[in-house]
Amino acid sequence: MPSIQPPIAKKQPHLHKNHGINRVDNYHWMRDDKREAPEVLAHLTAENDYHQAKFAPFKSLQTSLFEELVGRLDKDESSAPYYWHNHWYMSRYQQGGEYPIISRKPQLADEEQILLDVNLRAMGHEFFGLGGFSVSPDESLLAFSEDTLSRRIYTIEIKDLNTGQMLADKLEGTDGSLVWASDNLHLFYIAKDPQTLLGYQVFRHQLGQPQSQDVLVYEEQDDSFYLSLSKTLDETLILLHHDSTETTAVSLLDSHQPLGQFMPLLEREQGHEYSIAKRGEQLYILTNWEAVNFRLMTVSRSQAHDKESWQEVVGAKSGHRIEDVLLLSDYLVVQSRQSGLSQIEVRPFNGEAHYQLAFDDPAYVVGFDVNPSQHSRQLRIFYSSPTTPESIYQYDLSQPSTKVLLKQENVLGDFNRDNYRSERLFINARDGQAVPVTLVYRIDRFKKDGTNPLYQYGYGAYGYTIDADFDSAVISLLDRGFVYAIAHVRGGEMLGRPWYDDGRLLNKQNSFNDFIDVTHALVNQGYADQHKVVAAGGSAGGLLMGGVINQNANSYFAVAAHVPFVDIVTTMLDESLPLTTNEYDEWGNPNEAEAFNYMLSYSPYDQVKAQDYPHILVTTGLHDSQVQYFEPAKWVAKLRELKTDRNLLLFQTDMDAGHGGKSGRYRHYQDTAQEYAFFIGLLEQS
Repeated sequence: MPSIQPPIAKKQPHLHKNHGINRVDNYHWMRDDKREAPEVLAHLTAENDYHQAKFAPFKSLQTSLFEELVGRLDKDESSAPYYWHNHWYMSRYQQGGEYPIISRKPQLADEEQILLDVNLRAMGHEFFGLGGFSVSPDESLLAFSEDTLSRRIYTIEIKDLNTGQMLADKLEGTDGSLVWASDNLHLFYIAKDPQTLLGYQVFRHQLGQPQSQDVLVYEEQDDSFYLSLSKTLDETLILLHHDSTETTAVSLLDSHQPLGQFMPLLEREQGHEYSIAKRGEQLYILTNWEAVNFRLMTVSRSQAHDKESWQEVVGAKSGHRIEDVLLLSDYLVVQSRQSGLSQIEVRPFNGEAHYQLAFDDPAYVVGFDVNPSQHSRQLRIFYSSPTTPESIYQYDLSQPSTKVLLKQENVLGDFNRDNYRSERLFINARDGQAVPVTLVYRIDRFKKDGTNPLYQYGYGAYGYTIDADFDSAVISLLDRGFVYAIAHVRGGEMLGRPWYDDGRLLNKQNSFNDFIDVTHALVNQGYADQHKVVAAGGSAGGLLMGGVINQNANSYFAVAAHVPFVDIVTTMLDESLPLTTNEYDEWGNPNEAEAFNYMLSYSPYDQVKAQDYPHILVTTGLHDSQVQYFEPAKWVAKLRELKTDRNLLLFQTDMDAGHGGKSGRYRHYQDTAQEYAFFIGLLEQS
């Protein structure tokens, strides 16, 4: 490898004093909220130069991997069309296009009308992100939002679909979501605080008026809550959702009365989480009221404010988490998860027997696809497994045994699902809890004799479940003999709400323990060579990576941490940053001594120490709106200072991207190819 030396960041002590503990941060100077400081940019550039030089031996591998990854993509991929109001709506890609083309047809045999060619909107921008888009109820207007900086701050524009011309209306500083009122004249959107990047204000916009005349209809006073907007399936109510980690609320507005006010369904109650669906004058409420894994209740809209009037429709069961509900005119469809596997149950309203849809794979993901009409007697779902490309099925609910495959992801090349096998294991962690693990490998490249390389992925936060779906990129690992494993550690919700609660706040250490214990078990059971274990995670999964290598570095050959949340204590003490006050219920409030001490005990940045670490690849985006670039920058500097090994530590800052990395269908795979080349190239050298 080239002999270039790694950048050595200057040490400029900055003292943090909290709860009688002094923390000296030598790299605090790397924070520049404007992203303009020459000294900071020079350091990031030096790290990029070092990364480029040291990565040079793997560059050709990255190039071939990239070609391999994108070579599996159907260049003319299109979605399964769905019918809404008077048109079939769909999206498609064209040869060489990074972004989709959104179109519609009155009948499927008709010529398409292009509503939005995202490739044209993205032209000239290094980064482009399409946020929400919504057609007006009369189908004459398209409102859409776009981000060209990767800070997740969107501008909404509106197109006349009859003339093809853009309206003068331009709504800036939004979170990207929007909802039309029924009059086709007003729409609602959420404005972001430019400092904290929290969506905290709801505005009503009237077409033809400047944004300065928009009416503020709601402002969130509690900055621990996120706001979002939606519509009921019958399109009669606009819903304003107020969400924090462990408390939710919903406010309602008649879609036909846009000049009215959003009215809360219930007074907020700490610890009460719920969502609603509407059928006629009945509301169906998915709630955790006296049900840790949720239950489904119903009540007339006029009595919804009185919880004692709610009637149970689907009761709570231990280990059975109700996740979602689709409320059709003639059917109630319930999505739940039992022992980590999703299930879909259909309940006819005419009194006929309930039934469940059947799925065969040992591990899979299933959920509701686009079901735009409440009066439909058909159900669309998406289905995928580690060996089954994403598929869209349609069921005739009046005939349970019938299903039609509308669309399946087309994987080009020599992919044959019969060459691969997935497994679902439960591995006992050190405290006796059984951790679910999804495995997939290529049958003819795998031997359960401890010789295979292992790629282990984890996240473990926010109750977000990493499902066992299909990823065509992973084939490049499997074909090279890797076992690919997802460790469904505590902090996610794979095993219901208690699984989440047991991996957050003062239980966060369980996430790290679970991940490490899964690694050891897979090695001990012969799935992997102990010297060929690589691991990856991003954002909160990057925090997982940081904690794991501080606590058990010698179990991993190499680790990739993408946009990693690693300076958790300092960030959570700074209320001016995104992901702070509204995340106290996730990580804890470090203004309280108990939470501070616990967070400090696992904080990846604070717990870096003089020891050998594995090979490490760290990536970030200068404009990241979720995890600020200076967290990984400081972490890498401290690792360079203290680590005692000669393993590679590479840090790359994308000067144009944010939290999601590169934009575009193909460019996204450059990051994946880089990570895979890092792991494969190092293993080949070892």
